[in-house]
Amino acid sequence: MNIDKGKARTTGIQLLKYGVIGASNTLITLVVFYLLNTCLGLAYGISNVVGYVLGVVNSFVWNRNWVFHTKRNLRREATLFVVGFLLCLGLQLAVSWVLLEGVGMKDMQVSWLPMKKSGQNIVMLIAMVVYTIANYVYNRMVTFKAE
Repeated sequence: MNIDKGKARTTGIQLLKYGVIGASNTLITLVVFYLLNTCLGLAYGISNVVGYVLGVVNSFVWNRNWVFHTKRNLRREATLFVVGFLLCLGLQLAVSWVLLEGVGMKDMQVSWLPMKKSGQNIVMLIAMVVYTIANYVYNRMVTFKAE
């Protein structure tokens, strides 16, 4: 099995850039989630979705222009990006539900974390990892697939 070093390098750089964008999206999503859920008392689901919507706008702009360098049909890419976002958000919400309700992390409090609802914040972080991996694969293989 031969590995094309040029493609491997390009993929590595792309993953690194995707990680930077992912970190900014994570920060945006977590801050919005924390402010809405913990500080303002809004429901987990509403806080989660609002955080992700703001993160997805940031993500599309940066991924299209900096990570995948595409200048193809904006409407098509935006539509595919939103479809991928919704699929991955559904997956993220399912993982959240399983951990919150099935595993019982909803009311968990971690003593060394200085925040209310620490179980919900931990679940959010775990579910975001699942979302990020699924979303990268989808965007690379579907939305911004090299022609």
